Amino acid sequence: MCSPGGAPPGPAPAGDLPPEWDSDDERMAFLFSAFKQSREVNSTEWDSKMAFWVGLVLARGRRRGAVRTCLRELQNGFERRGSVPLGLGTVLRELLRRGKLQRESDFMASVDSSWISWGVGVFILKPLKWTLSSVLGDSKIPEEEEVLIYVELLQEKAEEVYRLYQNSALSSHPVVALSELQSLCASVCPDERTFYLLLLQLQKEKRVTILEQNGEKIVKFARGLHAKVSPMNDVDIGVYQLMQSEQLLSQKVESLSQEAEKCKEDARSACRAGKKQLALRCLKSKRRTERRIEELHSKLDAVQGILDRIYASQTDQMVFNAYQAGVGALKLSMKDVTVERAENLVDQIQELCDTQDEVAQTLAGVGINGLAEMDTEELEKELDSLLQDSTKEPVDLPPVPQKVLNPPISDAELEAELEKLTVCDGDLAQKAAAASSEPKTALGLNL
Repeated sequence: MCSPGGAPPGPAPAGDLPPEWDSDDERMAFLFSAFKQSREVNSTEWDSKMAFWVGLVLARGRRRGAVRTCLRELQNGFERRGSVPLGLGTVLRELLRRGKLQRESDFMASVDSSWISWGVGVFILKPLKWTLSSVLGDSKIPEEEEVLIYVELLQEKAEEVYRLYQNSALSSHPVVALSELQSLCASVCPDERTFYLLLLQLQKEKRVTILEQNGEKIVKFARGLHAKVSPMNDVDIGVYQLMQSEQLLSQKVESLSQEAEKCKEDARSACRAGKKQLALRCLKSKRRTERRIEELHSKLDAVQGILDRIYASQTDQMVFNAYQAGVGALKLSMKDVTVERAENLVDQIQELCDTQDEVAQTLAGVGINGLAEMDTEELEKELDSLLQDSTKEPVDLPPVPQKVLNPPISDAELEAELEKLTVCDGDLAQKAAAASSEPKTALGLNL
């Protein structure tokens, strides 16, 4: 019996089924019946039944989290009171036509054939009746045991595998062992076959490439969410071998450290028991182990130093590529920009601003007849209203002073004042003549 999802097939839980599943026998009898040969007979009933089963099949796959299914598994899952839906084959054919499902054999044929080089035992050639689907087309109803794939669910789980890798310690280098990756993705992949299908999907998207090296399968991931993976090269393999060496050396150091500690405890026990020779042999063994640990530590430091330099060079290469891309973008953006053109543009802007100021001044000095000339009658009416307002509201003025501020001057006083002015003018004239004659005399003496 087919069990693609890894779990034994069985009826769906009651909470995952529609309300009419147990309450409306007439409706369910219609839904469990076979489809008409042609949709044109009654398109409304045909579409209603198809929509019901399409939604139920897709929801079952998403709820179970299994990317694989088959007709037999779905029939067992939707069994109701000893009956199975008779139209599920037609529903699966429609889902294949819409691209919601895909035959597993067709999916593997659509991926690069290099998967054969993996040596994965679960990928065996399908029987001839499964591979005939590519020849007969999607009109062929799937066999009961033929494995089908939920396309959208497969893509989502492949993306989840990629995110798990990116968020793990394995992402320090793009190359990782297939066994380590499988252990990391155990929560997403219920079985080994699903795991390989997800890797095939990632390989189809050009996000991973897989290679078998010395009997061990290694996976290389693309660097970046939207990047394409590059082919596996000697540098990747060399770095992977260094990482494996580092891991083996670390394990060996840990094992020797435990052995040295054990020798120390044995020497202590022998010393307490009075076995001096045995205690000495244990101490010699401890010292030999410690020397080996020191040698391994030096080798481990050398390997780690090489890896650090490789990681630093990769970072430098990434920064260099970023700089190069930035320079190219800057050149492209500054392609038509020169200092001369910038100065010319500034001059044009200044000329336009000056012209705009002149136009604004000219327009401000122009009087429009309709607005500048007011009606005389309207002005006289406004003036009369102002005068009336002034009579209604008298202005408070200070009282007129009664005392004469400037008393009148008599004629005698005026004549006396005039004589004083005449005398003063005569003195001023004599002084001016004397002053004008002095420089001349001085000038003559000098000559």
